[in-house]
Amino acid sequence: MPADTTVDWPEAVEIVNPHGRSPFVLTCEHASRHIPPEYKGLGLPEAEIARHIGWDIGAAEVTRRLSARLDAPAFLSNYSRLLIDLNRPLDADSSIPILSENTPIPGNRDLDPKERALRAERMFHPFHAAVTAHLDERRRLGRPARILAIHSFTPVFKGVKRPWHAGVLFSHSRDWGVELVEKLGRDGLTVAANQPYVIDRAEDYTIPIHGEDRGLPALLIEIRQDLIADEAGAEAWAARLAGVVG
Repeated sequence: MPADTTVDWPEAVEIVNPHGRSPFVLTCEHASRHIPPEYKGLGLPEAEIARHIGWDIGAAEVTRRLSARLDAPAFLSNYSRLLIDLNRPLDADSSIPILSENTPIPGNRDLDPKERALRAERMFHPFHAAVTAHLDERRRLGRPARILAIHSFTPVFKGVKRPWHAGVLFSHSRDWGVELVEKLGRDGLTVAANQPYVIDRAEDYTIPIHGEDRGLPALLIEIRQDLIADEAGAEAWAARLAGVVG
């Protein structure tokens, strides 16, 4: 009996609520830590893959719950960012990382062009093609679109503690981004603009390509992962974002 390839090799993207009526379009590029068995965990123990280097902890659950609250379509990845990062250009060094934080990734070293192309074909291109098709259809129908990419960050990075509860990252959508920082900060939270990093076309994909190149409002939300690692935290942040993003 043949193996169930839908388990080992699922579709690249999970689309939630594709016909949602909201102007918001949600993406979650680091939703999953799944690595097909044939990759043997890229030479890493499961404990490493389960850390933030393998996925954005809590981000998928926040995205699903926010989708329901906003009645918004959401696009979630089904593969680990360690195989190929859906929020990096394919020519970026971080697209298929050989080092993530301080952890070497043995299974990504010395990849031949065929393997790199395979991962792009199976994981990267289908995800972004689905987002592109959805945005094209909205434009055809004259429906507005505002992109929110949902991510999470580790509280400590390379030994340095990060002081924020959340960050709002933006480039062209400065007014919307600053407004959202101010609204989130009213709850007594430490929320910063363009932290823990800044949007850079050389290192980011969703906001520049699906947002800026289309002239659409686009923000990337980073939430500290320990705040959304359980259902209660994910629900609280989904409710908080639903109340302020508009």
